[in-house]
Amino acid sequence: MFRHGLGILAISMGIGAGAARAAPQQMSMDYDLYRNGQKLGSVTDSFTRSGNQYRLVSVARATGPLKGLWPGSLRLESSGEVTAQGLRPTSFRHSRSDQPQKLAIAILDWKQHTITRQYKGQTRKVDGLKDGAQDQLSQLYQFVFIPRLPGDYALQVVSGRKLNDYHYRWREGGQIKVPAGQFATQEFVRIRNAADEKAITVWIAPARNNLPVQVRVTEDGVTLEQRLVRFSTRG
Repeated sequence: MFRHGLGILAISMGIGAGAARAAPQQMSMDYDLYRNGQKLGSVTDSFTRSGNQYRLVSVARATGPLKGLWPGSLRLESSGEVTAQGLRPTSFRHSRSDQPQKLAIAILDWKQHTITRQYKGQTRKVDGLKDGAQDQLSQLYQFVFIPRLPGDYALQVVSGRKLNDYHYRWREGGQIKVPAGQFATQEFVRIRNAADEKAITVWIAPARNNLPVQVRVTEDGVTLEQRLVRFSTRG
């Protein structure tokens, strides 16, 4: 299962004011999940903030005729700080209910600029954590908290097992319709190199605090897409 989105690292041009000053204390989002155009299941995301600390949880489940392709549920958890530059994750967990032995954990140490990974009983510490890096889940909701949307977006993305460099470019997303309604959007598209086949596109709604309303990932001939069904915010 792919999870994806954007974080802040290097901004070469601003395209408009973000929503950091009005960022909510709580958010709840439900998405329909599609595989190659056929409904696969659902994704439920929640965000809570207490002071300058945050916690993000995402649970994805397959339903219906495609459930056999993906039994159990996928759970992603991100926690850390809310700063003037947006989210700064300090821990990330990736788990599957049907394969508990594959629990993956990443601890981000911003003072030492290191990442400690735990996977299948092994622990490994690596250097090279860059300012503005996001984890696999926080990258998607960093849009809501950055002080200004970028036109050109480069960042590190930390998972429980890997550290990747991503580069996105902005373009006008136009009006798109999802189950939650019709939204005017900004679109961020991943710029790929020759060796990387993963294509990622994120549509955010500026009128809704830059909330992601649609996300699409294509890799190895499979396209997964999340479409917003309902959402609520508070604070």
